[in-house]
Amino acid sequence: MTYKIGIIGASGYTGIELIRILKRHPEFELVATAALEAGQNLSDIIPCPFDVPLVSADDALKAGLDAAFCSLPSGASMKLVQQLRAQDVKVVDFSADFRVKDVAIYEKYYKIKHTAPELLEEAVYGLPELYRKSIAKANLIANPGCYPTTILLGLLPMIRSGDIDLQDIIIDAKSGVSGAGRKLENNLLFCEANENFTPYSIGHVHRHLSEIEDQLSRLAGESVSVTFSPHLLPLNQGMLSTIYVKLKKSTNFKDIYQKYVKQYQTEPFVKVLPQGKLASVRYVAHTNFCYISLTAVPEKNLLIIASAIDNLIKGASGQAVQNMNIMLGLPETMGLL
Repeated sequence: MTYKIGIIGASGYTGIELIRILKRHPEFELVATAALEAGQNLSDIIPCPFDVPLVSADDALKAGLDAAFCSLPSGASMKLVQQLRAQDVKVVDFSADFRVKDVAIYEKYYKIKHTAPELLEEAVYGLPELYRKSIAKANLIANPGCYPTTILLGLLPMIRSGDIDLQDIIIDAKSGVSGAGRKLENNLLFCEANENFTPYSIGHVHRHLSEIEDQLSRLAGESVSVTFSPHLLPLNQGMLSTIYVKLKKSTNFKDIYQKYVKQYQTEPFVKVLPQGKLASVRYVAHTNFCYISLTAVPEKNLLIIASAIDNLIKGASGQAVQNMNIMLGLPETMGLL
């Protein structure tokens, strides 16, 4: 069976990556690509090889879609997702609008009034390695943020084991400039970002904290607080989070390593690197993979976790297709290898 697919927000970085993936997907027919530049072809406004016509969101809603990817900024998705779900269209949403169940927390971090709280109960957080069974039964997926993807995958085995101090987690994260989207801001200009390395939103203020701490607390069954320091890398795309955790007790590093191997041994897109090898951005670029490396500092009872992804693929469009595959009952690697 071929599914009729739409993309709302097709002219952004994640929209373009979605088109690239869907063009090679054997079961998805891309029938509607919506963007603000409706009436033009994508290749007319961006020098890319995709000569697809751009339509309005209203026209996309009339295209008889089976499923849709909503690749819009937080706050802009809510109304369109409501309309798509009213038509019984399955949706993977890229924004933060449905990632956090508590409206007050969402509004605190995003400074946006939530206008579709009735959909929060229906939405499933789209980290397949954690919620695969729920995703398979869902109609609305909240695609995770890129930083949270690296962090949750990096911490999952340690949170489940209960071997770390949940109030002493330090995350030093770095992202390529495409993580900010296609927009004009001073810090994203070439002369500002090139040959530079800059922290931003450090402390306890970054918007993704709402999602990170919510998911970690759900996993742990108790409140988890982290120190999160994101940085801007002079790269187009790519992301690496270095996570420092204190072990509650002296734990054999081989036992810790085996917990990671066991957790991810059947996961198609997560690789735990051999001991002594370190995760890096280069080798996950343009793939849907997450590479994780572990380094023990026994004299400090410390574990250092490095987790690397491509922020536009596993951190956005690739993971979205992985989620859509699961939701539609297809092999989750389809179109992604």
